[in-house]
Amino acid sequence: MLLVSIRWLGTLILLSLFAGRKIMVGLPVIRQYIGYTFLMGLVGLGGFGTLIYYSAYYTSAVNIGIIQGAMPAIVLVGSCWFFRTSVNFVQIVGVAVTMLGVVIVSINGQLEKLMSLNFNTGDLLMLIAVLLYGAYTVGLRRKHNLSSIWLFASVVFWAFVSTLPLTIYEFVSGKTVWPEENVWIIIGLIILLPSFLSQICFIASVKLIGPARSGVFVNLVPVFASFLAVQLLGEAFEMYHGLSLFLVLSGIYIFEKYKPLNA
Repeated sequence: MLLVSIRWLGTLILLSLFAGRKIMVGLPVIRQYIGYTFLMGLVGLGGFGTLIYYSAYYTSAVNIGIIQGAMPAIVLVGSCWFFRTSVNFVQIVGVAVTMLGVVIVSINGQLEKLMSLNFNTGDLLMLIAVLLYGAYTVGLRRKHNLSSIWLFASVVFWAFVSTLPLTIYEFVSGKTVWPEENVWIIIGLIILLPSFLSQICFIASVKLIGPARSGVFVNLVPVFASFLAVQLLGEAFEMYHGLSLFLVLSGIYIFEKYKPLNA
């Protein structure tokens, strides 16, 4: 929890340095959507970030990456439910194929686990995390008068605030692990790369090519995560990982290729 809180605090500091004046100008507008941004920060960044780190205690980085491949399917269901987004039968098949791939990696390719409903704790936590981030992604479609930087800054602020109670509880319980000197380099990279720069790049890409095409690139997470986990962490890439990754990417391909022309 200390890592989660430091992550968003560091992002807030970077935002204040690079866009502090713009954020201050937008405060009157931001206040109008305080309930919305609080919920988005709590669910999307705070909740997702917390669960993804806790899941790493119980499962591998390869599994974490592949399970995130379920996010497009979750976003599709949410978009259809709340925004009446059009979807065809072939796309539903694509979603089903993607979910099958996630199930295979969650049970480590062992069918008996599915029969006995015996899932890895970390994989279940990761599935919940993906559900939360999927809800956050759908929530981004809500109409509002917030600019990209105002929205991002307010969501990051509430993500930081929402993690503080658990961070304080962790400290009071004597379970806080203080970073060693070499670990601060990793924390700095977490703040700079996935928390700050990736978000800024995503905002810029949405302006250049639109949200639909920008969102497709999220589907590359399972590919990059699997490759990096094997190369940097030395994790084993089993046959069921390959099958799962193939199904996840195939489902995404089917969904994107056969989407309605007006989608």
